[in-house]
Amino acid sequence: MAPSEANRRRVTILGSTGSIGTSTLDVIEQLGGRDAFEVAALTGSGNIALLAEQARKFGAGLAVTADEGRYEELKQALAGTGIAVGAGRSALMEAAAVPSDWVMAAIVGTAGLGPTLAAARRGADIALANKECLVTAGDLFVQAVAAGGGRLIPVDSEHSAIFQALEDDQRHAVERIVLTASGGPFRTWSREQMAGVTAAVARAHPNWSMGLKVSIGSASMFNKALEMIEAKHLFDVRPDQIEVIVHPQSIVHSMVGYRDGSVLAQLGCPDMRTAIGYALTYPDRPELNVERLDFAKLARLDFEAPDEVRFPALRLARTALERGGIQSAVMNAAEETAFHAFCDGRIGFLNMADIAEQVMDDMTGFGPALTMDEVFAADAEARRRAAEIVAKKEMAA
Repeated sequence: MAPSEANRRRVTILGSTGSIGTSTLDVIEQLGGRDAFEVAALTGSGNIALLAEQARKFGAGLAVTADEGRYEELKQALAGTGIAVGAGRSALMEAAAVPSDWVMAAIVGTAGLGPTLAAARRGADIALANKECLVTAGDLFVQAVAAGGGRLIPVDSEHSAIFQALEDDQRHAVERIVLTASGGPFRTWSREQMAGVTAAVARAHPNWSMGLKVSIGSASMFNKALEMIEAKHLFDVRPDQIEVIVHPQSIVHSMVGYRDGSVLAQLGCPDMRTAIGYALTYPDRPELNVERLDFAKLARLDFEAPDEVRFPALRLARTALERGGIQSAVMNAAEETAFHAFCDGRIGFLNMADIAEQVMDDMTGFGPALTMDEVFAADAEARRRAAEIVAKKEMAA
């Protein structure tokens, strides 16, 4: 029997047109769609047609595009539906403020920090797929969630796996957190081979279907570097308790090691809908139409140590964790700036890590950010310095 309208769960999806957002709506549809869920707000960016289609299908109360210049396009696409429309940063903040029980935070990059923080402050449960919230403002963000009274539920497959394997009454017995990494498309490539790759080549992930930023982050392992920093804030562990292991099959999604030598792992086929479904219905487990593991067909599960010479992003994450302060925010901002320059063909693949490291070293004298304004200031300064380095590399090329 379908839930009554009063019992429907009210949800918001920040970043509904991206890979995580579309998967979230697929899960919602599997679990009853509009009979079981009320979609309070959807936000997207450039794909106006898809955003409008989603808003109509799920009866969203509000649809917002981050692109302020495309307000009229979205308004026309939803004319006659009764769905409210907005555009730009202020409208994103309004979408986050719309009352809802559960918010999928899937806006890519630091653009997602403000809206997700707004949702956390009003007490919504946050399904966190945006890495930058914890990387750039970890302590402040966790405090905001606690003050708001909502729950923080990780959606990244690795952190979801740890969340599921972490026994609440045994957190004192945790010895280590082991994040698995596929190794990306260049796992066996030399630095010389990687030097000449393009964004089109780097985005081709061997196992997962993801957006451009996450796919290239996987290829450079900056994605895993950010996950290391996230893990510190999500699970309240020391930097030396966080390990990374390369697991090419992406079947073991991550592990928790306990002081008695036991290791609990979460396994599954590579499909983000599993982690999304768990976050949406936590602590229950929903029935989902996803591929099941066939252990008889699993020929092998391989594990290998990551190469921090070929993939220096992991080393930079450890450096950021050890230095503390704003270093994580600086690393993220510099890498994000370098990422855009790489996608535009202005710098090479390997330059992304070099630029991030240089900016981190240049900004070691900055203290911790005690307010969100200080976080944004550090982020802006790191981007400015990274852009200067990009420009110099272009002139020298």
